[in-house]
Amino acid sequence: MSSDIFNISNGSSPFPKNCQRDISVQRTVFPALYTCLFFAGISLNGLSVWIFFRIPSTSIFIVYLKNTLVADLIMTLLLPFKILTDAGLAPWQLKAFVCRFSAVIFYETMYVSIILLGLIGLDRCLKIVKPFGKKWLQNVSFAKILSMLVWLFMFSLSLPNIILSNQTPTPSSVKKCASLKNQLGLKWHEAVNYICQFIFWTVFILMVLVYSVIAKKVYESYTKSKSRNFQKTKSTTFRVFIIVAVFFICFSPFHFTRVPYTLSQTGSVADCKRQNQLFIAKESTLWIATANICLDPLIYIFLCKPFRKMLAKVTRRRYISTTMETDTPATHINHTTV
Repeated sequence: MSSDIFNISNGSSPFPKNCQRDISVQRTVFPALYTCLFFAGISLNGLSVWIFFRIPSTSIFIVYLKNTLVADLIMTLLLPFKILTDAGLAPWQLKAFVCRFSAVIFYETMYVSIILLGLIGLDRCLKIVKPFGKKWLQNVSFAKILSMLVWLFMFSLSLPNIILSNQTPTPSSVKKCASLKNQLGLKWHEAVNYICQFIFWTVFILMVLVYSVIAKKVYESYTKSKSRNFQKTKSTTFRVFIIVAVFFICFSPFHFTRVPYTLSQTGSVADCKRQNQLFIAKESTLWIATANICLDPLIYIFLCKPFRKMLAKVTRRRYISTTMETDTPATHINHTTV
């Protein structure tokens, strides 16, 4: 299929009838980029699952990290569906499945990650500003309940998007996911987009406030210690700010393009060329947002001491095992003779 006609099969269409989507980039570049993310993500998150399985949830920080890992792993496992459909290698029935289910779950887990990053940032701030603050904010059970509520909230937003994609799929209609939604589904899709934008910008403001406080504390600590502990202070600053760096790099570009793209999906943008431009912008920034699955392990390594210790132990064991396998008796004799 070389083109994508923008139409909705259930009556009046908000899209130009003769507008064809330019899918050349979608069929070639993005599948390759997502394939790279998939292999990197499955390796990094697979290792992270193996390590976190051996680390007890003794702090709210670890609870939030484990939930973030679950969200990243789900996103990673859903990538093959997107790769196959974008490359045009999947049957139209799989494309219908992607539109109705996997794409919805993919976005759900993305916003779970966004909210959890905000909670992680808040936790780091409380640890620095009030290390012995309110106990209920630093209670593991509270963190588990809060994480569960985050998942339930995002699921309650996503479920209607699945239910309201109830138009009969055909080889033609699945070319555009909006074609599978009824009129209420299109309205709900637009409403959820604004809710997700609100979630992002709320977390965005929270990050700015939290890390302004952290930056102030780090600066005060540096001025007190002067140049004696400069390297240590520099290292601490880098570790603390890696969370906000991952958040802004991955998610900010996508949210600058998502609202206009959603408007084009629901009929508010009628210009065909503009629709194609918004589609390419959305796909490009979505790939950057998806790269979060490969950057979150940096947070585990630099900020989670139990994770770092377990990773070092695993690496050391692997190194010793490899050394013992290569250091055969014959090799040992030759080394001794020399």
